[in-house]
Amino acid sequence: MRRLMLLRHAKTENDSPSGRDQDRRLDDRGRRDAAEIGGWIGGHPPTPDLVLVSPAIRAHQTWEIAWQAMKHLVPEPQVELLPDLYGADPAQLLLAIRMASATDPRRLMVVGHNPGMHELALALAGSGDAAGRKALADNLPTSGLAIFDFAVGDWNDVSFRRGKLVLFVSPKLLKQTLGD
Repeated sequence: MRRLMLLRHAKTENDSPSGRDQDRRLDDRGRRDAAEIGGWIGGHPPTPDLVLVSPAIRAHQTWEIAWQAMKHLVPEPQVELLPDLYGADPAQLLLAIRMASATDPRRLMVVGHNPGMHELALALAGSGDAAGRKALADNLPTSGLAIFDFAVGDWNDVSFRRGKLVLFVSPKLLKQTLGD
C-alpha cells in the first residue's frame, strides 16, 4: 500500500516584487490556511515520509508553514525541492511520483500548482470517498489536500484511475465541518 498526498500551495499575492510568477509569496490568508492545513495533517496521521516541493516561493512557503504547524506532532519527513513540479502537467507529475520508488517512502506528499495538480487528482481517482470526489471535481483550491491510497507495492505501479480517494480537505471545508 502506498499513500499519496497532493497539496496545492496556499493563497498568494497577485504579483511578486520581481514580476516573476515563481517569486509570488503567500498573502496573509495563505499563511493562515497553510498553518491550518498543516495542523490538520499533523493531527491526522499517517503523515508523509517524503515531501516533494515545487521550487516556486509560494509552494516552498506553504510547506514550511504547514511543517511548523505539525512538527511537534509527527516525525520529520525528507523534503526535496523538485524543479520539474513547477508548471507540470499530470503526466509530468505522475513521472515525479514514480521516481519516488528510488527512496521508496510509504507515504509521499507533493506540494505544487494548478492546473496540473487538480488534473492529476481527477485522473488518479478511480474509487473512494464519493462526496470528496464530487467536491474535488469542481476544484483543488489553494491549500486543498487530496489523499489517495494505492494498492501497490512500488511507486512505479501508481497509475491513472487506480487511486482510492481517502479524503479531500481544504481550510474552507474544515470551517464548514466545524460549523463556522
